[in-house]
Amino acid sequence: MKAVYIKEFGEVENLSLLEVQDVHEPVSDEVRVRVKAAGLNRADILQRLGRYPAPQGSPERIPGLEFSGVIEALGESVESFSIGDRVMGIVPGGAQAELLKTRATLLSRIPDRLSFEDAAAVPEAFVTAFDALILQAGLESGESVLIHAVGSGVGLAAAQIAGVLGANVYGTSRSAEKLTRMAEFGLEDSFLVADEGRFADRIKEICGGMDVILDLVGARYLKENLDSLKPKGRLMLVGLTGGTKTDLDLSTVLSKRLTLKGTVLRSRTFNEREELTAAFNQRILPLFESGLLRPNVDSIYPAEQIREANLRMERNENFGKVIVTF
Repeated sequence: MKAVYIKEFGEVENLSLLEVQDVHEPVSDEVRVRVKAAGLNRADILQRLGRYPAPQGSPERIPGLEFSGVIEALGESVESFSIGDRVMGIVPGGAQAELLKTRATLLSRIPDRLSFEDAAAVPEAFVTAFDALILQAGLESGESVLIHAVGSGVGLAAAQIAGVLGANVYGTSRSAEKLTRMAEFGLEDSFLVADEGRFADRIKEICGGMDVILDLVGARYLKENLDSLKPKGRLMLVGLTGGTKTDLDLSTVLSKRLTLKGTVLRSRTFNEREELTAAFNQRILPLFESGLLRPNVDSIYPAEQIREANLRMERNENFGKVIVTF
């Protein structure tokens, strides 16, 4: 099979589309999927750079966390799917290849209205947003939520989910163009964040503070996040593009009785991922079929142009998901 392959960890020139060994026949509750499209994520960039090693048991040199495709083989105990079913899902690695093998209980059926390219933009972004905002932060209708990097794949998914829930949605970005494009997503307001990373005063002025903040930036925004939260506010840390280390004012955390949580999908156990997939399939997947939620596809590249796809994301040019097709 063909797969995106990291020849050496480092710059984008080390990526190539190569012939590698096919995956083995599925056994027990496994399925083999013929991949049609894969979503590109920041984790793939970091893996290529040698900063985010694949978990044990996942391909070290084949990136990719999310995919869409067609089931072409079943393990003997799989009863919930059939050969030919259109599916999508998240794997710890190896999704940027023509074939992959995964557990059937980690799959979601692709709604009829979605293409393979659309479906590949769903799993990582919408599962991450659903898990962080709803299952962990407990966001409720009528509450205010601030989403940093709102023009990213996870940011756009979070804005949609929070809007459907009935929350008051605000967003930040370092790109004025992306904030302009966010108008169609029904944000209450949005803020352009300059290099100094200040936004708390603006938030206090327009709404008094946030109940929940979904942060895809990290260290650079921590102080402003704490200042922006209302008493009993919840901060969900999902990304670290703005650094990993900063000072933490514990007096603010104590006086406001704040909750700070970090979350990541890749390192979770099989049982945790299985439970999350089941919850997503029950509560979120039907919203795609009804049209209340929609994938956010920025651009589509054939796998032969994997370097160009990586560069678009590295340069922060994408508004939504970059998709690679096979």
